[in-house]
Amino acid sequence: MSSLKQNRRTLLRGLMGSAAVTVALPFLDCFLNANGTALASGTPLPIRFGTWFWGLGVTPGRWRPARTGSDYDILPELEAIAPYKKKVSIFSGFDVLLDGRPNFPHQTGGPAFRTGIAPARLAFPGVSFDTLIADAIGANTRFRSLELTAIAASNNTLSGRGAGQMNPSESSASALYRRVFGPDFKDPNAADFAPDPAIMAKQSVLSAVADQRHALEQRLGSADRARLDQYFTAVRQVENQLALQLQKPEPLLACKQPGAPKEIPVAHDVEDAIQNHEVLAKLLGMALTCNQTKVFNICFNDSASSLTRRGTTTSHHQLTHDEQIDEKLGYQPEATKFIADLMRALGTFVGILDGIPEGDGTLLDNSLVVAHSDTDFAKVHSVTSLPVMFAGRAGGRINAGVHIDGKGESVTRLALTAMQVMKVNADRFGSGSMETKKPVSELFAA
Repeated sequence: MSSLKQNRRTLLRGLMGSAAVTVALPFLDCFLNANGTALASGTPLPIRFGTWFWGLGVTPGRWRPARTGSDYDILPELEAIAPYKKKVSIFSGFDVLLDGRPNFPHQTGGPAFRTGIAPARLAFPGVSFDTLIADAIGANTRFRSLELTAIAASNNTLSGRGAGQMNPSESSASALYRRVFGPDFKDPNAADFAPDPAIMAKQSVLSAVADQRHALEQRLGSADRARLDQYFTAVRQVENQLALQLQKPEPLLACKQPGAPKEIPVAHDVEDAIQNHEVLAKLLGMALTCNQTKVFNICFNDSASSLTRRGTTTSHHQLTHDEQIDEKLGYQPEATKFIADLMRALGTFVGILDGIPEGDGTLLDNSLVVAHSDTDFAKVHSVTSLPVMFAGRAGGRINAGVHIDGKGESVTRLALTAMQVMKVNADRFGSGSMETKKPVSELFAA
């Protein structure tokens, strides 16, 4: 079985690495109805979903609004999202419920929110809710999802199926450009179209592998059967993406190949990370506009933030532990500067999406972005009142621009809300005390 297992993995990597796929349809005004709210055929505009993660939380007294509802107050660490207040909802008081399990510093909050499972050990404990959303809405685009990070760490990700199967993040803007707009980018306005024989061959190879599934399952234990199911889920996703290449795309006059970005230093200096993130975000905005993906995940920094300032070696993480709380200010001034940088980066990202017109609104209006951290106050590694924000209106599916206090209920309520907004067939999420059937229903538009 070991040789068969190795061959299966080699085949999947080879096919995914060499697959030539193309761009689907962006949404020009000429393709919309008279109100700009749907395609001319009546088909609704697509709703995109994404996550935006930052590590090491917020500062007590500087992020959480005192007032709930639509009149929530803007504290210093929310100033960057103030211009988009009517499109950004703030959530506080939603907790990770541990059920007696340890709070692993920097390893519990993020994975618990994403999977609904408090980890019992240092491993990603299950399928992330963004992956479930991608399974539901990402099959008919070139990329089921795109994962990005502003720092040099491909393993900086909170997206995956667990059991070691995580979606790696791209940190290089140049590499992202080549992946999305490089040689495999096909001009949808070309006069001639002929299916690529290599793609047809790849598709048939994948089908042949899938045909052996049931026979193979009989030879495996339950754990390997579960892994095999995950594998064939990925195979089906590749098949769907290859199938798109066998269809002539409609003209995409508004979808222009952008110029290649300049190489940007990618390391851990916050100044470089901010610059890199902005370029990545702009490329992602074009990828979303051109309908190459509907799902994305951005991890700006890592959970145990390795960010430094140019010319120094003291990391954000180290400051949260070692820096004294200033008696007059009431907080750690140098550590708090990093949080301000992170929140400004989030504001930049939201602004990029809101600056792209689409239909009668913007790309942000047709998106739901779940922004969150892994802890509340990093100095004590707290996973109560996990900082979470929803940006966008999801095409009018949600009432945006409110602050809601969860009053100690499970943070999985927010994950379930996001899944139901994105039309995932889920009536519950999480396990143990974190299992919930209760979305934040006041967010749902009538």
